[in-house]
Amino acid sequence: MPSSPSPSSSVQAARQALADRLRDLRLQADLTGVQLAAAADWHKSKVSRIEKAVQPVTQADIRTWCRVCGADDMVEDLVASLRALESAYVEWRRLETTGLRRLQESYVPLFERTRWMRVYQPQVIPGLLQTEGYATALLSAITGFRGLRDDVRDAVRARLARRRVLTEGGRTFVFLLEETVLRYQVGDRRTMLDQLAHLMTSISLPSSSLGVIPQTAPRTTMWALEGFTIYDHDQAQLELLGSRITVTMPGELRVYERAFDELSAMAVFGDRARALIEAAADTFR
Repeated sequence: MPSSPSPSSSVQAARQALADRLRDLRLQADLTGVQLAAAADWHKSKVSRIEKAVQPVTQADIRTWCRVCGADDMVEDLVASLRALESAYVEWRRLETTGLRRLQESYVPLFERTRWMRVYQPQVIPGLLQTEGYATALLSAITGFRGLRDDVRDAVRARLARRRVLTEGGRTFVFLLEETVLRYQVGDRRTMLDQLAHLMTSISLPSSSLGVIPQTAPRTTMWALEGFTIYDHDQAQLELLGSRITVTMPGELRVYERAFDELSAMAVFGDRARALIEAAADTFR
């Protein structure tokens, strides 16, 4: 079975694209890497490492690079590219410094402006479909693992408050779950029974479609991937163990849209999805 494409590939591609632009400026200035490094008072290997996207570039580096190359007019544009790149890959420890509640609330503007949300989850119930008990158990585990200050109660309230977008109208949601998600125990057995019962009612929401990919589905066109959410045709977000990655490059975004279509074709909906949810619930009774 093929391995999943690296979820950070678009980030690395953006890093290399920025590095290539800096290299082009150096070549246009008719400077070698050694000459640029000497003029900038850098170690002689720094230019090479930046151009190979091995060493992250800073705003100060960009300003110095442009000054040496006589391209001060390019500083603003290159710094803007760097800021976009920095927002594409963000470690959770940066996002969670003010607690999980504010992190939950930070998604609200994105949710409110999105008209078509597509969510694929191979590990946990998507946040918009979680019950209070399930969300509490999951966020408690995250808090403990990452050593965060405990604001789980407030974070759960914020997460549940986001569910209003499901019923406000004007939006469409498609949720795809691997069948194994229904059987991973988060919290106690009662928590899982309540969560699965909530999923059964969620199937009937007019704004959303819930599909389950059976464990027995042939993996001929698409294998299990990392979880991701696509917001309209604008971006996809991947939540990894250590970071959140935002994909905005059109080519990379189309890859995730195609993957979602392939996964959708493998999923069952309606009564067949209900049957799988009910079967999973039987394991917790």
